[in-house]
Amino acid sequence: MIRDALVAKQISDLMVEFQSRLDSSIVTVEEKCSSEEFDAYRRAVGKIMGEMLLEVLNPLYVEHPLLKPSQLD
Repeated sequence: MIRDALVAKQISDLMVEFQSRLDSSIVTVEEKCSSEEFDAYRRAVGKIMGEMLLEVLNPLYVEHPLLKPSQLD
């Protein structure tokens, strides 16, 4: 997907940061919104994170396996 190792590292770091921020947003919604809103939001965020993993991170880590965080092994 991305051949340049430095660019791949930047993208990997950015995607990991986005995933962390999305995780945090789920907690916020759970604390401040109805259970229906929370369920819908959690499903939507799950789809986003799944796409990030399947379409961006996994191909990136195939090209640059050393960038893959240990928690994804």
